[in-house]
Amino acid sequence: MFKNLKLIFLVLLFLANLSSAQSEEKIVFVDIDYILVNSIAGKKISSQIEAKSKKLETEYKNNKKKIDDKKSNLIKQKNVLSESEFKKKYQELETDIKKYNNELANNNKKLAIYKNKAQNEFLIKLNQILQTYAKDNSISLMLNKQFILLGKNDLDLTKSLLSIFDKNVKKIDIK
Repeated sequence: MFKNLKLIFLVLLFLANLSSAQSEEKIVFVDIDYILVNSIAGKKISSQIEAKSKKLETEYKNNKKKIDDKKSNLIKQKNVLSESEFKKKYQELETDIKKYNNELANNNKKLAIYKNKAQNEFLIKLNQILQTYAKDNSISLMLNKQFILLGKNDLDLTKSLLSIFDKNVKKIDIK
């Protein structure tokens, strides 16, 4: 009986020590996406990406219109042109279509690369601020809010970190 009581006492002592050790750890969470969308630098990046995207869309529409015009002109001339001349112009049209499609694909790849670079540069700057904040405030663990199912609102540091980020980072240069 005395051995069982001793064992229970040791287990309770261990659990009490474990819970007090866990309470010393400071855990918080941050909404990274919110900071990306609402920060000054994030808004500038988004507007640059939007401008590049609109430019690509305009180029695509202009190229499509040129191709459609060439196609309709070729169809109108079908009865006037000789068969060999028609085939030649048709092949030229197909070559133009392939050229425009390749340009469009390359431009879309460039835009995707630019988006990735911009996001990486943003995350590098944000990570520096998060590390400094965590060190200064003795934070043991910082989680992305996206992966949190439920948490106390006072553990959410998103808005305070957004203001710190805005003070320190006005613009992000993409290399």
